[in-house]
Amino acid sequence: MKTRWKIFAILSFMYVLAYFFRVSMAVAARDLAADLHLSAAQLGTLSGAFFYAFAFTQIPLGPLLDRFGGHRVVTACGLITTAGSLLFACAPGYPAALAGRILLGAGSASVLMGALKVFTNWFTPREFATISGLIVAIGNLGNLSATAPLALAIAAGGWRQPFVAVGLLQLAATLGVHLIVQDRPQREDDEKEPAHHHPGVIAGWRMVAATPSFWLLSLLAFFWYANYMALQGLWGGPYLMEVIGLSRKGAGDILLLTSVGFIVGCLCVGKLSDRLLKSRKWTLVAGQTALLLLMTAMLGPADSLGRPLLSALFAAIGLAVSSGVTIYPMLREMFPHAITGTALTAANFFVLMGAATMQQLMGHYIEGFSRSPSGYPAAAYHGAFLIPIGGLALAILLFLGARDTSPERP
Repeated sequence: MKTRWKIFAILSFMYVLAYFFRVSMAVAARDLAADLHLSAAQLGTLSGAFFYAFAFTQIPLGPLLDRFGGHRVVTACGLITTAGSLLFACAPGYPAALAGRILLGAGSASVLMGALKVFTNWFTPREFATISGLIVAIGNLGNLSATAPLALAIAAGGWRQPFVAVGLLQLAATLGVHLIVQDRPQREDDEKEPAHHHPGVIAGWRMVAATPSFWLLSLLAFFWYANYMALQGLWGGPYLMEVIGLSRKGAGDILLLTSVGFIVGCLCVGKLSDRLLKSRKWTLVAGQTALLLLMTAMLGPADSLGRPLLSALFAAIGLAVSSGVTIYPMLREMFPHAITGTALTAANFFVLMGAATMQQLMGHYIEGFSRSPSGYPAAAYHGAFLIPIGGLALAILLFLGARDTSPERP
């Protein structure tokens, strides 16, 4: 196996674990709350703490990646993630569990961005869109492992043991990154080649902030992931159970199709961007417009769909969501190589803040309605979903003014 594929494999495995930590609270929540005597508010804070820690870690992460490289940063953060998983698994109460979740969010924040920074040196610009989609697709296996397999593990031995086991896997993966990953290929003339000049942290941030297309792309990224996580991460399940009347298993099966659609789409979006549309901008416009149209079904039309059409709808939403991965090659092509880490993590801050803030905002809206024994009324969910849907419509409209990029860019 070529060195670059070994590097891709270990970083992809690390991303599977990071994705598991991101979404595992949904399955473990009931057992966790009973064991640690948590209120609903404390449980919500535990879930949100991961996303906020993840998002705010992006701020120093970019300059660190540009200055020290993905190898050292991902290795160091892997140790933080290991500590967070073990602390969370052994937590005697709420404060320790909260600290564990914060460490998990901060530690796993470097994995995808660190991997993409390394890939800029190992894969050509033409390969980068495909490789970005591929690692995101593989990472979403962590999403799948945090559903039925985690539920079975919790039923067999409680919620703590799976997190101990995954924490040990995280430690092994961190060791693998330390031993295998190299920031760039070694060449005989490396000593003769000048290193990439880094303009400095402040100058790097200034270059990113002074690019209007960056802000338009980041706004689109915010509402792209806000829509996905609003449906897949929190409110899709309650909507399916309380409005449509599905069982917990039935809702899980429908949401699983969204994940599958997302994985399949990620495997194709790079080739779509490179070969068919030959444009990052119009791949995003087409994919996000499709997502917008499909998500409008959550405003009422989906309520009366039969199971086959509902399944097709959620799978199609996953496919459309995958177009958002194109933001990463577009960012690479938008800025000089020396500050790609800064640019990637700056945009990723908005991605994670979209997930964190939209889930809370929708929750506050839904709580404004009276809850019956069967749950909140359909109008509560329709109005809540209108928030990210409306934001995405505005973001797409503004993004039409962004400058397109190309892998042939110098």
